[in-house]
Amino acid sequence: MARRKKIPGVDPAYLEKQRASLMRRNRQVICLNDKEVEAIDEYIRRFNIKTPRAALLREAIMEKILSELEENHPTLF
Repeated sequence: MARRKKIPGVDPAYLEKQRASLMRRNRQVICLNDKEVEAIDEYIRRFNIKTPRAALLREAIMEKILSELEENHPTLF
């Protein structure tokens, strides 16, 4: 079992609150057609992806969303 590193000078309550805020509690389900699944499988095979499929999809979706939000942020003028 891995031991956690203690960071000197950081309040343990703060670290626990930060860790709790990053927990994934909300489930989202998507349905894909056969071609979409084949494309994902091909990508994983071609680029030798070792991360779990859920992590790959989560990263791709969030990357797209965050880039869109950054490009379309409200401006003052």
